[in-house]
Amino acid sequence: MNYSQTLDFLFTSMPSFQRIGGDAYKPGLERIAAFCQHLGNPQRNYYTIHVAGTNGKGSVSHMLASVLQQAGYRTGLFTSPHLSDFRERIRVDGEMIPKQKVVNFVDKHQTKMQEMELSFFEMTAAMAFDYFDQSDVEVAVIETGLGGRLDATNIITPILSVITNIGLEHTEFLGDTIEKIASEKAGIIKKSVPVVIGEASEAYNSVFEARAEELNSRLIYAEKEWLLNAVEHFDDNNQHFSVVRTRDERGYELDIDLLGDYQRHNIITACAAADFLAEQTPLTISRRAFREGLATVAQNTSLMGRWQVLGYEPYMVADTGHNVHGMRYVAEQLEALECDRLFCVIGFAKEKALEDIMALLPRKAHYIFTRASIERARPVEDIAAVADKLGLDYECKPTVAEAIAQAKSLALPADAIFIGGSNFVVAEIE
Repeated sequence: MNYSQTLDFLFTSMPSFQRIGGDAYKPGLERIAAFCQHLGNPQRNYYTIHVAGTNGKGSVSHMLASVLQQAGYRTGLFTSPHLSDFRERIRVDGEMIPKQKVVNFVDKHQTKMQEMELSFFEMTAAMAFDYFDQSDVEVAVIETGLGGRLDATNIITPILSVITNIGLEHTEFLGDTIEKIASEKAGIIKKSVPVVIGEASEAYNSVFEARAEELNSRLIYAEKEWLLNAVEHFDDNNQHFSVVRTRDERGYELDIDLLGDYQRHNIITACAAADFLAEQTPLTISRRAFREGLATVAQNTSLMGRWQVLGYEPYMVADTGHNVHGMRYVAEQLEALECDRLFCVIGFAKEKALEDIMALLPRKAHYIFTRASIERARPVEDIAAVADKLGLDYECKPTVAEAIAQAKSLALPADAIFIGGSNFVVAEIE
C-alpha cells in the first residue's frame, strides 16, 4: 500500500472516534495490551509523562514536550485529534512521523490488528509507542484520548501523571456527573507515581485525593505550588507571565508563544509538572531550558488551533475549544475583543451539549453556522433551532468554506472574525 491507501485503510477499516463518534469507542485495555506485547512492549523503553483532563491537556502536553526538547532530550509527543494531517498525532522532537513509517507499520501489522479488532485509537497509540522506540526517544509525553481509566494510553507506567481539570464531557461514556468523570480521569494515577492536578475544585478534589491515598501516590495541586502574579500581551503572537514558585518564593518571568487567556491555567499546570520532573526524577531541566521551552512551544511542536491568529484587518482568529468548559473561556475572550463587529463561524459535533454551549456565546455577534464535512458534525438545522431560542443574530451556510467566505465578505477592517466550535471546523480552514 502507498500512504494514501494506508490512510484509507486506517479510517475505513478501523473505527475512528474522530470520524464517526461514539460507535468507535471501545473501552478496555486488553486489546492494546496484547497488541503492544506482540510488538515487544515498546512503551516500556523510555520515560513517559501521562496527561489527561477535560481541557488544556493538549496545550500542557505540547508545553512539556517543548521544555524537554529544549533540555536536550529526544522527545516523543502523542496527541489527538489531528487537524489536517494524521501524522500530527505522532511527533519526535516536533517532527511528524514520516509517511513511510506509517505505511511500514500498517503493512507489517495489518493482519494482527484486524485479528484483534483494534480501534483506530488503539492502533494509533501502538504506532506511536513503536515509533518512539525505533526513534530512540528518551522521554515521551502521552496525551489520553477519551477519559483515562480505560483509555488505550493507560497501559503506560509514567514517571508523572498530570490531570489538567474536569468538566462535563463525553457523559455517555464517562458518567453524567463531575465526580464520575473525575473518577474516570483519576484512573491514570498509578501506584506510587505522583500526579499533578492543574485546576483544583471542591467538586472533584476528594476523588483525586482518595485515589492518590489508595495508591500511595503523591498529589500535587499546581495552584498551591505556583502562583500567577501578572499576565501581559506584549505582541500579537506571545504572552508574558510573571509566576512565583511558592516553596522558595522564586519568581520567573515567562514568555509563551501561545495565545488565549486560558493559557494562564495551563502554564501553571506545566510549571508544576516541569518543576517536579526537574527536582524529583532522573530528568535534568535547567532554568534556561524551562524558560526557552515555554517561549517556543508552537515553534518546537507545531501546535495549532489554540487562539490562533490567522489575519488582520479584519482580525481573524481560530480556536478548537468545543465543550462547555472550554467554550466558557473562549466566550469570555470573545466578549473582550476590541472590534466594531464580531462575526463567528461556528459548527459543532453531534454529541456536544449544544444548548449549554450556545448559552455561553456572546449576544453581540453575528453568527454564521455551518457543518464540517464529517459524519460527526451537527446539522445546521439543530444549531439554528437553538439560536432561535436564544435570540441570536445568525445565518447558515452548508460548508465551512462558504461560511468563512461569507464572514470575510461582511467584515470590515475594524471588525473581527472567529472560527471555531469544533476541531473539525478549524481543520477545514484553508
